[in-house]
Amino acid sequence: MSLNLLTDAVGASVATKQCIDRNDAAFFRGAFMPITAIEATTMKVAVVTAPGEDFQIIERDIPEPGAGEVRIKVQACGVCHSDALIKEGSWPGISYPRVPGHEVVGIVDKAGETVSVWRLGQRVGVGWHGGHDNTCSECRRGDFGNCQNRRIPGISYDGGYQEYMIAPVEALTAVPVTLSAVEAAPLLCAGITTYNALRHSGALPGDLVAVQGVGGLGHLGIQFASKFGYKVAAVGRGPENAALAKQLGANVYVDSKAEDPAEALRKMGGAKAILATAPNSKAMSKLVDGLGANGKLIVVGVEFAPIEVTPVQLIMGGRSIQGWNSGTPADAEDTLRFAELSGVRPMVETYPLVRAGDAYARMMSGNARFRVVITMK
Repeated sequence: MSLNLLTDAVGASVATKQCIDRNDAAFFRGAFMPITAIEATTMKVAVVTAPGEDFQIIERDIPEPGAGEVRIKVQACGVCHSDALIKEGSWPGISYPRVPGHEVVGIVDKAGETVSVWRLGQRVGVGWHGGHDNTCSECRRGDFGNCQNRRIPGISYDGGYQEYMIAPVEALTAVPVTLSAVEAAPLLCAGITTYNALRHSGALPGDLVAVQGVGGLGHLGIQFASKFGYKVAAVGRGPENAALAKQLGANVYVDSKAEDPAEALRKMGGAKAILATAPNSKAMSKLVDGLGANGKLIVVGVEFAPIEVTPVQLIMGGRSIQGWNSGTPADAEDTLRFAELSGVRPMVETYPLVRAGDAYARMMSGNARFRVVITMK
């Protein structure tokens, strides 16, 4: 196991010096890597054979892409807490054996019929949004993220815990050359979720925005919130994360063990938005009174217990609660571009594919700092 502390590179990124224009398609579409013809016919795969079973490292034939699909030679795949849905069988309708992984970065190794935009050797990623049908009422209105028949890598089809992966073209995100595979992988789930939620929060530069949790989602949320120009209050449990939160860009650290976080936020004038990243419904419930007028609690931490709130808490002050669920490949490209230009980076621990079980256990322990990434080496 190796620990890569990817520190905040304020104003010093390579592409900032390159002054890349937002409409420069070559920045994304031109990110290519040399590839060689496949000599091997099999690949290593980390597979869950049945709900609750341990990961098995097996050999499988390298798959062939169908029409509208590409084969990706995987370089890195992030380990997300949502992978527990596959590992433990919590998501209904999963067909086993199944390969998890929805934070995938690699290169296009082969394209199926009808694929015209994506080229061999192009750097691509696949996040939580693994495809849509283009025909349901949501898709016809352009709301692809809420497609009634949305596909999810690792759930609808095999994900990135393998050396080669098949993905539909509508799931592909172009990955810039200035982000490594290990850096980019967590941004395709934790990154896009926090970035997208914050940019749609309604908060403006200078507004007080709180980020609950200094973990896999929260450490990215704090960075994005700081780069957006918000006054950032990080809310954590205990004093041990205070220094790190400040390093990530928080202006204020609120220790929820030492003080009531809602009261602390009220003393600062009330938050325009609170990004709830830690999967703890009770902790989220305690934050509602910390919202200012017309403030919004945005929930991205997945939890099955109910959030407790009274109607009067929402009515008085015009407060609201909203859930946020990742985004589309276009949103992912926005996330990667912003991260590349601003210096936002995940803090990661890496494991080789053959230790996928250890990588998953490390993530589930809650002790990783802060994202776990599987590499193919």
